[in-house]
Amino acid sequence: MADKLRNQQELERLQAKYVGTGHPDTTSWEWKTNIYRDTYSSIAGHPPMLSYMALAENEPTQLLRARLIRVLLSRPRSTWTLRRHDG
Repeated sequence: MADKLRNQQELERLQAKYVGTGHPDTTSWEWKTNIYRDTYSSIAGHPPMLSYMALAENEPTQLLRARLIRVLLSRPRSTWTLRRHDG
C-alpha cells in the first residue's frame, strides 16, 4: 500500500514540475500541442537533428532554426506546420 501511495505522490510531483507529463484530464489537443512543442524545440536545440532537417528541407540551418522558433512562439493552432514563405 505504501508503494502505491509513493508512486502516486511521485507522479503528482512530476506532473507539477513538467507541463507535458499529462494527467487524466488532459485533452487530446493539449497532448498534441505538447508533442509538437517538444519536437520542434528538440530539433532547434540539437545541431545534428537541425542539420538533418535542413538538408531534407534544402534550407540553411539558421533559417530553419528561426522558423522553428517562430512556430514555437506563435499561438498554438489546430494544426502545426512549418510553412515556408517563398516570396
